[in-house]
Amino acid sequence: MTDISKAIQSLNTKSGNNHEYVMNGTPTNEAEYKNSVKFVSGSSNGTAIFSDTQAYSWSEVSAELTALQTAYDNNKYQRDRAEEYPSWQEQMDMQYHDTVNSTTTWNDAIKAVKDKFPKWLVLAMVNVSVVSR
Repeated sequence: MTDISKAIQSLNTKSGNNHEYVMNGTPTNEAEYKNSVKFVSGSSNGTAIFSDTQAYSWSEVSAELTALQTAYDNNKYQRDRAEEYPSWQEQMDMQYHDTVNSTTTWNDAIKAVKDKFPKWLVLAMVNVSVVSR
């Protein structure tokens, strides 16, 4: 799951910045964002000085939030698989016994998890044109 803080951190990373900020609450629109997120422009005697402007616009932050949430949602299969896979110790034991006994226990266990939680191909529909011949 993602939130406004992760969106701002992601924008900082992408832009090579390290804008510090304070957020009060969880803004859901531009007015709330402007009122509840204050970016630090400096400090004086250990006290933060807040900027009168936002380092990122609400449209930038909300677009980044949507992109992060989409990436999170699209990777659900990875989180599901991680919980379902046997521990690495069990997997090592399976591989050892597979080698000694010429079996496929480990491959079978991993395949069962991958089959249970398949990786779905997610396509973004961007100006797709269909041409028939």
